Amino acid sequence: MTTYDAIVIGGGHNGLVAACYLAKAGKRVLVLERYHTVGGAAITEEIHPGFRVSVASYSMSLMRPEIIADLQLPRYGFEVYAKAPSYFMPFPDGEHLFLYAGDRERSKASVARFSAKDAVALDAWEDFWDRCCDIIEPTLMQPPISLAELSARFDEAGCADDFRRLMLLSPADLLAEFFESEYVKATMAPQALISTMAGPATPGAPYVFLVHAIGRAIGGRRGVWGYARGGMGAVTQALAAAARDLGVEIRTEAPVAEVLVQAGAAVGVVLENGDTIRSRVVLSNADPKRTFLKLTPAGALPAEFRQRIEKNYRIGGTVFKLNLALAELPRYSAAPAGVDPEVCSRATVDIAPTLSYLERAWDDFKAGRPSREPFIEIFSQSPTDPTLAPAGKHVLSCFCQYFPYDVPGRSWDDGLREEVADRIIAKLAEYAPNITSAVIARQMLSPVDLERRFGLTGGNIFHGEITPDQAFNLRPISGYADYRTPLAGLYLCGSGAHPGGGVTGIPGHNAAHVVIEDMAG
Repeated sequence: MTTYDAIVIGGGHNGLVAACYLAKAGKRVLVLERYHTVGGAAITEEIHPGFRVSVASYSMSLMRPEIIADLQLPRYGFEVYAKAPSYFMPFPDGEHLFLYAGDRERSKASVARFSAKDAVALDAWEDFWDRCCDIIEPTLMQPPISLAELSARFDEAGCADDFRRLMLLSPADLLAEFFESEYVKATMAPQALISTMAGPATPGAPYVFLVHAIGRAIGGRRGVWGYARGGMGAVTQALAAAARDLGVEIRTEAPVAEVLVQAGAAVGVVLENGDTIRSRVVLSNADPKRTFLKLTPAGALPAEFRQRIEKNYRIGGTVFKLNLALAELPRYSAAPAGVDPEVCSRATVDIAPTLSYLERAWDDFKAGRPSREPFIEIFSQSPTDPTLAPAGKHVLSCFCQYFPYDVPGRSWDDGLREEVADRIIAKLAEYAPNITSAVIARQMLSPVDLERRFGLTGGNIFHGEITPDQAFNLRPISGYADYRTPLAGLYLCGSGAHPGGGVTGIPGHNAAHVVIEDMAG
């Protein structure tokens, strides 16, 4: 019977990264993926003949350049490029605001249309994030330091007040310390709320902004967002090709039923078809709840640990993803006169006109209601990557909040999915009236669909909230943040481990190095 050094459960990007580093260290590795292709939530698929979209994950910035270089990903078709402009914010009164990553003066000129004071304050705002990133970035590619040590590093750098702002304030309070214009505040707020159970008044949410500001995948430039040419599936296909060249075996349509445990240690897996596959260690790229409450036998873990994962680990979903095939791009009413619609659609576009609008959307969620006026983040890659749609046509993705997994008295399968999609398109039409007639086809993914399709518990794209209470030495829970678990031979290598969600590859990298260290010991 074949025995592997390591089995990786899940062929998403972190699982593939972990497999690559283990193979580079000479280990015999098997990746088991339940879907018909690798990629997890980072896949590109056709939603209508000729129209291909990044189905779930949709944009690139966070993958570490060290990983890209170590695994020689450009050799396998990995190519990323920046969005320009980076951000377009239309407002219902016809105003708009552009931002340009890496071009602070141009962004300041855009902000100055609303407030000369805020244009000056933009320097202080960007400098604040640079200081925070300078302190936190060196901690990423290793097991997590404690929050206490992180606070000490801020103190040593003379930035104690930055730690207060980052970890303890709400987005609304943080923005009020820098800006006066409600337009500017609304433009800056959404990145603190992406896929997070939080609103503008929720303390700790600014840390989510930092998670989105610290990436360097685009030419090593920090904080610049863009696309992977060919969609997000090109990223994971490149990782899979690199893995195979390193000797990794990848099996698709091979769902794991259970971690195999003998003599108090993980020694392989049992597939849903009953096959048993043995290994020295098992790495789970599934989220913590799925790993510990579904895949691992209950008796193999301490009861107190299971209870903490079940009761304390926060992993609710807030996201409804709507992917559209379009006959034409949105024509935003607030766009500057004479500007080609492609210019606006090359940017991230947010429908989030005020902080109070976002708070009301969050209030609906807290009451168990799908947001009546949702926050919508819009991406359209086809203007810069024509391979994704037929000539003259386009694809567009709407990442929408706030939508609960459980809706009292309703089911996502009883027509609610269609109602919400209609609501999102109607809201978008308030800003781009042509959108209603432009829709050729649509793909709808509720939180329940995200869970069913990608194995994301609750539909949470980050494998759990990434607020400070579940960050650093508290991810997934205190005492077990170093990728090891209470079960010998079982490791966590997905986004439920430090430093959290997003297409970073960091949890996979770090977990692999912990496994290599343990095998050597």
